[in-house]
Amino acid sequence: MTNDSIFMQRAIDLALLGAGSVSPNPMVGAVVAHDGQIIGEGYHKKYGESHAEVNAIQNVIDNFKNADHLLKQSTIYVTLEPCAHYGKTPPCADLIIKHCIPRIVIGCRDPFDSVNGKGIEKLLIAGKEVITGVLETECLELNRRFFTQIQKQRPYVILKWAQTANGFFAPENHQQRWITGKESKILVHQWRAEEDCILVGKNTAIIDNPQLNVRLVKGKNPKRAVIDKNLALPPHLNLLDNKQETFIFNAIESKIVGKNKYISIEDFDHFLPQYILYQLYLQDVQSVIVEGGVTTLQSFIKHNLWDEARIFYSEDYWENGINAPTIKGNQISTDKVGSDTLTILKP
Repeated sequence: MTNDSIFMQRAIDLALLGAGSVSPNPMVGAVVAHDGQIIGEGYHKKYGESHAEVNAIQNVIDNFKNADHLLKQSTIYVTLEPCAHYGKTPPCADLIIKHCIPRIVIGCRDPFDSVNGKGIEKLLIAGKEVITGVLETECLELNRRFFTQIQKQRPYVILKWAQTANGFFAPENHQQRWITGKESKILVHQWRAEEDCILVGKNTAIIDNPQLNVRLVKGKNPKRAVIDKNLALPPHLNLLDNKQETFIFNAIESKIVGKNKYISIEDFDHFLPQYILYQLYLQDVQSVIVEGGVTTLQSFIKHNLWDEARIFYSEDYWENGINAPTIKGNQISTDKVGSDTLTILKP
């Protein structure tokens, strides 16, 4: 592995520290290297705050009295093309030029219209050496949520469910019954902290009365969404407690009551997943975990509106029950989580 790849991998690792905190911005990491040694690091920590390049350059300034001299002889590694426009922060390309950093190594281009190619162009015009495509596949994977939102005008969709060893999803009597162990539950709460929104159907809301928050790990609570065509959910449910921003997709009315946003969908019986995802996109939701039930999950599968499926398989066998969703995809990984097996599929 070349030095460029080593330093870019470090930038990717830093970028991941922003998971769950920067949406709808991308996760970005940056490393400043001088004579083969890292002298500055940074990542985008929180939406609206300074970008990775700013933090990495400031890290050099804070730690070296001769920072100006060092920066003029350094390379900066950035997982995503530096921005060239004024948003919530000034352009990072301008900052790199200001500090006379001569060499810039970029993981992948930014598809956002205000940036795409413009940051690279600005750096080249300023006479900088620009290298692109270093660990590009890994950098694209890092920000697959951001790229999906920008390119497909919808959130990145993660399907998640648990099933028994013989393929049952839930009891036939519509009672709540856990399938997975405590390790899997903790992992699911970690996922909740990393994604923007969790979606369930009406039956899941009634039977499980889920809170859809983060309790078993430290992290922010996601937004919540529920499908309730006729607004039949009882008001005492946890999903309607006004503690988190919650979208209620229905066929009756649009209104806002505290943190509960009722969104009416006119054609509720056709292309429902498409309408839901577009409305979430309009709300700046970059990623959504679809947790169930079977009808809701199967509707997203039917319309091919999913990017990952995370399926837990327990060791339990049930005599009967509701069959798990049917899905076909490419197996990305299979890992043990406690006594359960987690399989991840992609289309």
